[in-house]
Amino acid sequence: MRNLIGTYECKADAKGRVMLPSALQKQLAPMLEKGFVLKRAVFQPCLELYPMEEWEQLMLKINKLNRFSRKNNDFVRRFTAGVKVIELDTTGRLLIPKDLISFAGISKEIVLSSAINIVEIWDKNNYEKAIDDAANDFADLAEEVMGDKNNGDDDVS
Repeated sequence: MRNLIGTYECKADAKGRVMLPSALQKQLAPMLEKGFVLKRAVFQPCLELYPMEEWEQLMLKINKLNRFSRKNNDFVRRFTAGVKVIELDTTGRLLIPKDLISFAGISKEIVLSSAINIVEIWDKNNYEKAIDDAANDFADLAEEVMGDKNNGDDDVS
């Protein structure tokens, strides 16, 4: 698993093409040959860019679900709705399909935000609103998720 780092402000052109910042391109360079998967996020109005190897690992988990369970089948359908295979062009741009632009409310100004092993793609205004909305609750969330009362592990400080 690769740990991606950084948050970058970019512009999307009228066709939905986004030039990846050079710092992000360098981090993604080992993954360029295999390509990427772009999908709708589950919890936020943004997109998630998965390096193909990360996507394949996730699909191994999802493929273990019993597809004869209606709930599982509905989950798989919704999780994979709008999924696209993406490659960067020779100039380092990625093309965001129109249906995904619409889902994420992407206009010209966007934010590429690393989220450990994937990159979230946000409309800049939606990103700033999501960060501002979460700011008040972040201390409580950090304590709940990373504090030792949750997992008894004191390795992270």
